[in-house]
Amino acid sequence: MSKPKVLVSDPISQLGVDALAEGGLLDVTFKPGLPHEELLKIIPGYNALVVRSQTKVGADVITAATKLKAIGRAGVGVDNVDVEAATQRGIVVMNTPGGNTVSTAEHAFSLLVSVARKIPQADASVKSGAWDRKSFQGVELNGKTLAILGMGRIGTEVAKRAIAFGMRVVAYDPYLSEARARTLQVELVENLDDAIPQADFITMHMPLTTETRHMLDSRQLGRMKKGARIVNCARGGLIDETALAEALTSGHIAGAAIDVFEQEPPDEGNPLRKAPNIVFTPHLGASTAEAQESVGIEIAHTLKAALLEGTINNAVNAPSVDAKTLAVLGPYLRLGESLGRFLSQIAPKRCGTLSIVYSGKARDIETLPVSRSILKGFLAHISGDEVNEINAPGLAANLGLQIVESRVSDSGDFTDLIEVIAEDGTTRSSAAGTFFGNKPRVVMVNGRHVEAQPQGVLLLLENRDRPGMVGHIGSLLGKHKVNIATMSLGRDQAGGTALTVLNLDSAPADNVMAELREDPDIVSARVLTL
Repeated sequence: MSKPKVLVSDPISQLGVDALAEGGLLDVTFKPGLPHEELLKIIPGYNALVVRSQTKVGADVITAATKLKAIGRAGVGVDNVDVEAATQRGIVVMNTPGGNTVSTAEHAFSLLVSVARKIPQADASVKSGAWDRKSFQGVELNGKTLAILGMGRIGTEVAKRAIAFGMRVVAYDPYLSEARARTLQVELVENLDDAIPQADFITMHMPLTTETRHMLDSRQLGRMKKGARIVNCARGGLIDETALAEALTSGHIAGAAIDVFEQEPPDEGNPLRKAPNIVFTPHLGASTAEAQESVGIEIAHTLKAALLEGTINNAVNAPSVDAKTLAVLGPYLRLGESLGRFLSQIAPKRCGTLSIVYSGKARDIETLPVSRSILKGFLAHISGDEVNEINAPGLAANLGLQIVESRVSDSGDFTDLIEVIAEDGTTRSSAAGTFFGNKPRVVMVNGRHVEAQPQGVLLLLENRDRPGMVGHIGSLLGKHKVNIATMSLGRDQAGGTALTVLNLDSAPADNVMAELREDPDIVSARVLTL
């Protein structure tokens, strides 16, 4: 039997390459810097591919890779890998979620100091032969307010360093609990609007999602203190680059340090290139010898375990279980992730507890992978592509989200049932699912019986239970060319409040949702995407 063949197409540490080759069980080819055309030509001969950020593993590469079983990303983000295409082909995508936390936090803090004291500009000035001390007067960090936007692993490490420098730390993270904030000795604010005006410095540590794109736009930049400074070591796109350039040029923002850009490398027309008082680094957050050794060795061991033992760890698109267990758990894993995604879109944001209740036949399965799949789904809209079944518990702990798992024998009207409950101390939201045959279904929402397919676009309506409401809703959606695939209704009592769940072929436009919400008989309306 031939050895599995592994192609390393980006530069990882030599220790990582050595770890892959150790024992002679894998046939390892190290070819960093491969042109895309050559990659497409040779990838059909390989069983695994190891990349960092340079190699673009799009659908064309995955289609050509007829023998590929695994893709290993030596780093956290998988933006350069088409995960959906890999999943459809049955290729597991694995990353190294914890290897560069300290490295990125230290780089962010280094940029914070640099932008406060104008160190790069002063260095360039002296090297040019000048001795201009007046132009480079800086500000102290001690006593200043640092607003950290995003309190995950990296944000937490930055907070520790800022506190050591005597800074007051204000944290904005919609999903961080108050108890966790007290433990970290940071001041938690309710929303971004509360954090912005207080900050002398802002550092960003959030994933790029539809909610966070351009979260620092012209409006928010205008609300900052005159003379405030900004650092972004997280993701390009969190800041509106044109708006930031204008704020720097006007002098409203005193300085900025940017490690990541919407387009990398930034092109000649990027407005930040001509902005004053700005420090650039070329996406160096994870660029330390220690971080590169760590992620290189970690991805090597992860990939070897997958290829040689069938054990999957740090998987972005697959549960971390062996193949035999996966065959049994597969349907529950898919149902669990869908329930988590469903609940996250109706739950209170600052949840302190996520309870998972297994009843009937479901209590006899190996619940840990399913609970992690539920948690992955629940956190996906918070942490984006960064979250997977392995790092989800750590991300939840950083947010102060406690996971409570229980098993009960009584599953009511169902043979087996999984219920997920999110609570913030005052508000409680829940969703439960089971199988009809082998098809997953959401069968309860906030304690009301419904039946909905946990996929695609769902419309949830709370409406007054009166004759004609079903026809009225159908007519309204039909008028706007929104097709209903399935509809389910549940109510608390006759004439009370009904819950209507619809599977739709497409998401209603904003004006359609506005028209629904204006109806006096509709209490609430929201769109869920699974």
